[in-house]
Amino acid sequence: MSNRPRLTTEAGAPVADNQHSQTAGAAGPVLLQDHHLLEKLARFNRERIPERVVHAVGSGAYGYFEVTHPNLSHYTLMKLFDTKGKRTEVFLRFSTVAGSKGAPDTARDPRGFAVRFYTEDGNWDVVGNNTPVFFLRDGIKFPDFIHSQKYDPFTNCQEPDNQWDFFSYSPEATHQFTWLFGDRGIPATLRNMDGFGSHTFQWVNAKGERFWVKFHFKTDQGIRTLSSEEAAAIGGRDPQHHQRDLYAALERGEFPSWTLKVQVMPEADAPTYRFNPFDLTKVWPYKDYPLIEVGKLVLNRAPDNYFADVEQAALDPSNFVPGIGPSPDRMLQARLFAYGDAQRYRLGINHTRLPVNSPRGVQGGARNYGRDGAMAFDGNGGRHKNYEPNSYHGPAQSGDATGLGVSVTGLTGTYVPVRHAEDNDFVQAGNLYRVMSEPERQRLVENIAGSLSQVSREDVITRAIAHFRNADEEYGARVAKAVHDKRRSR
Repeated sequence: MSNRPRLTTEAGAPVADNQHSQTAGAAGPVLLQDHHLLEKLARFNRERIPERVVHAVGSGAYGYFEVTHPNLSHYTLMKLFDTKGKRTEVFLRFSTVAGSKGAPDTARDPRGFAVRFYTEDGNWDVVGNNTPVFFLRDGIKFPDFIHSQKYDPFTNCQEPDNQWDFFSYSPEATHQFTWLFGDRGIPATLRNMDGFGSHTFQWVNAKGERFWVKFHFKTDQGIRTLSSEEAAAIGGRDPQHHQRDLYAALERGEFPSWTLKVQVMPEADAPTYRFNPFDLTKVWPYKDYPLIEVGKLVLNRAPDNYFADVEQAALDPSNFVPGIGPSPDRMLQARLFAYGDAQRYRLGINHTRLPVNSPRGVQGGARNYGRDGAMAFDGNGGRHKNYEPNSYHGPAQSGDATGLGVSVTGLTGTYVPVRHAEDNDFVQAGNLYRVMSEPERQRLVENIAGSLSQVSREDVITRAIAHFRNADEEYGARVAKAVHDKRRSR
């Protein structure tokens, strides 16, 4: 008798033969009564869940966050940061944005950098990217932007015409395009890139004072990047290069780490700051608000099952804990709805009860009155009451808000954002170009021209180049010449 565990059906009954179907005699047809065969094939047909519309190609790992700052209580009452040396379990999911499942993870694309902190007050998710800015400042444009980047409804291919046509009418994307087509557009590994919360968030301290805050995860491995040619060669040989590199490093005991730093703006500074501090296409220069070290994030364990943890991970920027909350950032406000709704569609209403999504740091786990729905498990609340208020000692509200309310005035409607003294769509893109070395500028121009020169319409090319000229005249002129030379040589 083998010591191996018995193979069973989904109901737990032993499977007698997993090599041969039941048939009508040795040479006859397969029988409908073969329950194990039917169950196995039916389950196989349903293995795939809807993939993420964006960020479908991903990798992930577990680890911990350790506080190194002696005291942040004057900024926030988040318990996560209340003691130097305190450790909190984390899960980090990396991803590309535009590619569908199976696309190379070495593509030139922003990288998702989504961190879940399993805190004692519940899950806190920082769902950011490896760039401090984004293409847009208003979530109402996001579906159109992604449609322009994904597959064309006729050709079923990613089309440079679509990508650059959208950009040519969206000058606010110039800063992010300069990041994307620069050296950092393709990290050498997931371990060799920074991560950012990107949005502005609010911190609240015990006195009820508010600060605006940005999160920066600085890689301790150093920045390393790939050229377009290197990425194409590596991705052609191994589309899962970044995934494989991350897991291999964890297996070797080379645990990647990032130092979390923050920029903090007093609330009173925001109305008169030279840029709109809630504009996702802008950064806060370090000289205005220097980085403050908070702690270290370390990854030390690959998930035992990719699907269970990485594919089913449902990180949500609306997952706040007491001491932190949202800002008036229009992109963030849209994401507060969109991310949770996407996971309810992909995984079902009970996705928050999956192990990777459950609040591990909270004693007793999540306690609420949600019941039923597809895939209800863990007893579905048992015999406990499913309404509130009640007189049966069920969970009750704490009165602890995650952040402070934002003062609002005026009539409801659609408005252009309030302009600050130096608000425009090009100044920071130009600043980024001018701090690059000459070899970096040359690669940036070549990368842009390699894509823009594939566009079929001259008016789209002209509008796109105008954005780069507005950022920096030399920048635009070099892109124009490079595009002209590439088109003439074809």
